Amino acid sequence: MAADLPELRYDDGPGVEVELFIDAAPGDVWALVSDIQLPARFGTEFLGAEFLDGATAPANGVRFLGRNQHPAAGEWVTACTIDEFEPARMFGYVVDGIDGPSSHWRFTLSAERSGTRLTQGMRMGPARSFINVAIDSMPEKESRILRRRLGEHRANMEANLRGIKDLLES
Repeated sequence: MAADLPELRYDDGPGVEVELFIDAAPGDVWALVSDIQLPARFGTEFLGAEFLDGATAPANGVRFLGRNQHPAAGEWVTACTIDEFEPARMFGYVVDGIDGPSSHWRFTLSAERSGTRLTQGMRMGPARSFINVAIDSMPEKESRILRRRLGEHRANMEANLRGIKDLLES
């Protein structure tokens, strides 16, 4: 590992964040960000989602089922709960439950100049996820495993934000 990079530990809740300026009003960006299906159009891992418990639209406390795939882990589904919902400002959800999520995902929108600064971020933990299987089998490589996984998340989030930007600016 490069000497200038700090060691990463799952227990510390590592995460990644990307941002992009979009020449569109926050309300227009919000319409796309709050669509739980949209990221499936742009990334390589998220396959789609469906609302649970009779919900038909996002709101605080609403749950949805997300379908995902990864070459090293196969396909899986996760139950997600929206825990941050402020129209035209913030949309966030936790994976696998409010009290002990395996990850937390968030979009933040900020009005800037003639458009919107859109940020997407995620943080791992505190509950375990499939990445812990790899860490358990190679604990000496924990930091490397986490860096690689965060890099995959970064690439998918960058593709998602570019896709949103392209939809709104074309």
